[in-house]
Amino acid sequence: MSAGIQAQTEPHPAAPPETAAVDIVAVDTSKLREEFIRVPWSLYGNDPSWVPPLLANERDRLGHVEQLEFHGMRRRFWLARMEGRAVGRISAQIRPQTGPDATGHFGWIEAIDSHAVFAALFAAAETWLAEQGAVRSMGPFNSSINEECGVLVDGFDTPPMIMMPHSPPYYGPRIEQLGYRKEMDLLAFKIDVEKPLPARLEKLKSWVTADPAVRLRMPDYRRFEDEIRTVLDLFNDAWSGNWGFEPFSESEIGDLARSLKPLLPPQAVCIAEHEGRPVAFALGLPNLNEMARDLNGRLLPFGWAKLLFRIKTGRFTSGRLALMGVRKEFQSTPMGAALAISVIERLRGACLEHGVYNVELSWVLETNRRVRSIIEAFGADAYKKYRLYSHQIA
Repeated sequence: MSAGIQAQTEPHPAAPPETAAVDIVAVDTSKLREEFIRVPWSLYGNDPSWVPPLLANERDRLGHVEQLEFHGMRRRFWLARMEGRAVGRISAQIRPQTGPDATGHFGWIEAIDSHAVFAALFAAAETWLAEQGAVRSMGPFNSSINEECGVLVDGFDTPPMIMMPHSPPYYGPRIEQLGYRKEMDLLAFKIDVEKPLPARLEKLKSWVTADPAVRLRMPDYRRFEDEIRTVLDLFNDAWSGNWGFEPFSESEIGDLARSLKPLLPPQAVCIAEHEGRPVAFALGLPNLNEMARDLNGRLLPFGWAKLLFRIKTGRFTSGRLALMGVRKEFQSTPMGAALAISVIERLRGACLEHGVYNVELSWVLETNRRVRSIIEAFGADAYKKYRLYSHQIA
């Protein structure tokens, strides 16, 4: 973390008594949306690892809360109040589906350490999901698996990287008290970018360097949205069939391209082409959480200027390798492994060149042995664990 940048949080008020009644309020106005967004500020005042999210970004992600259909999902939001004060929040969302295992998702979960509050929030979400035809609830997803997801269950002592969640230690146990059980763990790895590539990986990488049909390149910023579409097309191909996979939709691709353009330096993306066709990629993100931590979520009146200055002048020392993939036809082949190693190694070199030494590779399914073996071969260690839970509701 850069020196002098500290989170500014509001005082953590005393929790209402456990015996106080819990009122659940449906969030369907812009005023209630604002109250929903600001719930974490009253929960994390004493947590040095919490990073206040940018309020403008949260409003954009939620959109109009009264809009039931959003990015191909049906959704709803609720607040929990005790003695008139917001003490928790939750969302529920579901994509059109039928069958005996129709699954809806919960997300955006934040609440004080109270069984009554967690129980009331999840009851609201599960009741609504059952009305939509779901027989199982799984999450958390904010709002899909392609955004923030999981409850932090290990690694509470360091701040989260960009687009990764943070949770108090009591969230997992409170959710489990309601009958939820582990569905999947997601791992975040920390890599030592100063550590040279091991000899056996150098040997594998030679498959790429020795092949004149393979070219590694940065994106063309004159065609930025097309380049992001290329990257996400690769992602959709590479990850299809994996547990929990949801392809990026057209609207999500457009939204992501617009949000990434001011944030993403060209050297943070590497695209590998074979005979002129994109076949692999890696995409890294400067750690916005490091640069925005002292803004307390506010971009006005001077927050935007500070943030853009820090991005443009490289005032950050941490980043996240957020997406990586190799086309399916190359997976399980030596060339596929060589492509994965090469695009990661290109980004590792860019980090060294620009003084970015604190780098996270996340997230990775605990069951994805192929990707884990490549990451672990770089000497990376899993230092955070996020858990997804599920529960039969009907």
